[in-house]
Amino acid sequence: MKIALAQINPVVGDIKGNFEKIVEFINTAKYQKADLVVFPELATVGYPPKDFLFMQDFLEANEKYINEIVLPNTNQIGVILGTVRQDTEGNLYNSAFFIYEGEIVEIFDKTLLPNYDVFDEKRYFKPAQLRKVASFKGIKLGVNICEDIWKDYVFEPNVDYSVDVLEEQFKLKPDIFINISASPYYLGKENMRVEMIEKKIKKYAIPFVYVNQVGANDELIFDGASFVVNEEGKRVVQLKAFEEDIKVFDIDELKNLRKLPEIKEDISWVYNALVLGVRDYCKKSGFKKAVVGLSGGIDSAVVCAIAVEALGKENVLAVSMPSRYSSEGSKSDARILADNLGIEFRVIPIEPVFKSYLSVFNGDNNVIGDLAEENIQARIRGNYLMFISNREGHIVLTTGNKSELAMGYCTLYGDMSGSLAPIADVPKTMVYDLARFINREREIIPISIIEKAPSAELRPNQKDEDSLPPYKILDEILKMYIEENRSAKEIIEKGYDERLVKDVINKVNRVEYKRKQAAPGLKITTKAFGTGRRMPIVHNFKL
Repeated sequence: MKIALAQINPVVGDIKGNFEKIVEFINTAKYQKADLVVFPELATVGYPPKDFLFMQDFLEANEKYINEIVLPNTNQIGVILGTVRQDTEGNLYNSAFFIYEGEIVEIFDKTLLPNYDVFDEKRYFKPAQLRKVASFKGIKLGVNICEDIWKDYVFEPNVDYSVDVLEEQFKLKPDIFINISASPYYLGKENMRVEMIEKKIKKYAIPFVYVNQVGANDELIFDGASFVVNEEGKRVVQLKAFEEDIKVFDIDELKNLRKLPEIKEDISWVYNALVLGVRDYCKKSGFKKAVVGLSGGIDSAVVCAIAVEALGKENVLAVSMPSRYSSEGSKSDARILADNLGIEFRVIPIEPVFKSYLSVFNGDNNVIGDLAEENIQARIRGNYLMFISNREGHIVLTTGNKSELAMGYCTLYGDMSGSLAPIADVPKTMVYDLARFINREREIIPISIIEKAPSAELRPNQKDEDSLPPYKILDEILKMYIEENRSAKEIIEKGYDERLVKDVINKVNRVEYKRKQAAPGLKITTKAFGTGRRMPIVHNFKL
């Protein structure tokens, strides 16, 4: 039997468009002589649909298109389709429909419902009470959905899955496992999936098909990278990462295929994830053009390069907004970068407006040099970019990184102004890795940008390390605290200064009010600021 893996990029809520894409891939699978085509989790509505699932019109549209579009196109091919199901009592299920010859032959409901980090499935769905297999052309299919295979591999607090879905399905003697997923990406995730499934299949000794959603929805990026593991526990079929793909394989030939080389998840995966995140956020929101404030620093340089890769150089505008504190090097570096990228570049000084503020608030126009004067420069720049956005229809991309966002080293309604924060989950040290990757073939980001000391340039001779610990040390502490959920005591025991650790943690906790007002950031680590980290704004906890 030949099976097609249909790795598609659905748009949340674009039910008609998603179904048209599904039919297109069904027809491609037919053309390639597939007997069965497999789509990702919730492919009909996009993942995650969130509170659209509480809207009856949404659910009825989904059901209508299954009946009117999918069913008539399943002649001579089986289809496993991720969708939402509503029972007669109004309960919702995250389901996989097995459809053949215009009929829903079997329904598999998801058993394990993730309710941690960015997941909130218990809010919407009921779990399956029964594990099943379905027979198709003499083959027993053990279909399961995403989290159903993650038992013993979820290390979040308070997650205890009592049901072992694969174990129960295996007792029903399937010939193959098929998992449909919408599994968000973070660096290292693909290798984790492959290692987990190879290990499980060495126990069960039957082939395993893994089909993952691709694309980005809000802050989540789905890498696709679907694959097949044969009965010997070897990955032998692999689909592309970060783009739509379809591939057909024959079950009978899997054992004879060579094991594929190990996937090397390096900084290129982060770069490709961020490019996809920016591209889909803009495309799915209806934006064609973006504007970036280009300071001559490394953060804005990386964001600008990502935007060009995502949207095309003709659709990216860079704006330099120098003040009296902007160095000549930063101004020239910004221009050189724009030239290297081949994008439109404008210079709009903020000095006239800055002088007006000083005149209003300082009276005699003297410089006091306090935080208010520093922040108003960032806010003038934010307003300039928003003016361009309103007048010319560009989306504003903010340029702050995770290290700055963690410590509150950013200005509300200033450099935080914008619709999307592409590198908000990228630690500062990783920003440098991205810059070097961008320069892998030729110098796009001037080497002077990479080598100079980071500075906001809001006062004379300002350096980031005037206010922050060295980024190498800071990022190590932040990773342990935010991503690994380690306590201050555990971090100190790793050899870090007690006073520094407590100061960093207190600052992270204190500036939650800023992050709640920040643009959504693309998630590429195990724990990002956003829906996966739910902290109160007002609190009085302090170490």
